[in-house]
Amino acid sequence: MMRRKPSGTRVAERVDQDDTATLLYSSGTTGMSKGVVSSHRNLIAMVQTVVNRFGSDVGSQGEQRFICTVPMFHIYGLAAFATGLLAYGSTIIVLSKFEMGEMLSAIGKYQATYLPLVPPILVAMVNGAEQINAKYDLSSLHTVLCGGAPLSKEVTEGFMDKYPTVKILQGYGLTESTGIGASTDTVEESRRYGTAGKLSASMEGRIVDPVTGRVLGPNRTGELWLKGPSIMKGYFSNEEATSSTLDSEGWLRTGDLCYIDEDGFIFVVDRLKELIKYKGYQVPPAELEALLLTHPEIADAAVIPFPDREVGQFPMAYVVRKAGSLLSEKSVMEFVAKQVAPYKRVRKVAFVSSIPKNPSGKILRKDLIKLATSNSKL
Repeated sequence: MMRRKPSGTRVAERVDQDDTATLLYSSGTTGMSKGVVSSHRNLIAMVQTVVNRFGSDVGSQGEQRFICTVPMFHIYGLAAFATGLLAYGSTIIVLSKFEMGEMLSAIGKYQATYLPLVPPILVAMVNGAEQINAKYDLSSLHTVLCGGAPLSKEVTEGFMDKYPTVKILQGYGLTESTGIGASTDTVEESRRYGTAGKLSASMEGRIVDPVTGRVLGPNRTGELWLKGPSIMKGYFSNEEATSSTLDSEGWLRTGDLCYIDEDGFIFVVDRLKELIKYKGYQVPPAELEALLLTHPEIADAAVIPFPDREVGQFPMAYVVRKAGSLLSEKSVMEFVAKQVAPYKRVRKVAFVSSIPKNPSGKILRKDLIKLATSNSKL
């Protein structure tokens, strides 16, 4: 077949780079999930980005072994594990399902060198570091790749303290950008705490005022817009959502509130849709969640907007206590109040056994908002 030229009878359909390759669904953490249409060109561009990203990583010579901790129906799994890292020539260790013990055992069993994960898993590794280091062989592991949500300075330092031989690199991307949009590629870059890194090769970015539409300069917070060969074709059967997300020049409105410093590093503040509106002030839930996770008796936390007639919304925290903890609502509120401006204070706390998350580890705030407001009245 390869020696002969294709005949019209054998090739019924020709596929070009602009044809649809995949239909993946967005996280749906704040509303209805949307089908993201990606072309072959989008995937080819992302594979090239991944290959360049790891090919330039110092210390990556020789065979690298990656633990696959995320589902392959998610863009992280598809772009990294099912395509990009295989093209790079890496070994992928696929878990039958995500389970902390299985993941940690696999690192020692297969001598894994890279562990891509999301912040909740990293937090769990920090909290259980003593038992993990005593039970599992992590000697082969040299790099953790974290993405999915902002990683706080406290969590980053906590991990480096508990696992001093493992470096943390971070990344930022969306289903709509076919994966990686920015990343930190060295330890020095990751030491700029809170950064998602610099834009990937071939990706353009700008910060735009979401109200006026004006392009902002360095260190000004606004919505991050991205443009490049990996940006999606649009949303499946949803022209309205497509036109409100992609402009006529091909810029993708990410919906993420960010700023870019004078050196080109991107800092994600929070999702634009998830900001809590308190008396005209805007409160990023991710900032309060990162703070709550520094409490020695808190295993996990999520912050949502709670409706209030007088102030509009105020921050409410869902908290998972560590085993044996008798932490009270008042203690949680006082802990936060000592460290933030008055308008950012948590004014309601509920204790739960676990925080609902989607398969890629993102907090399902819409589920918590539904739970919180089902018994409340404005």
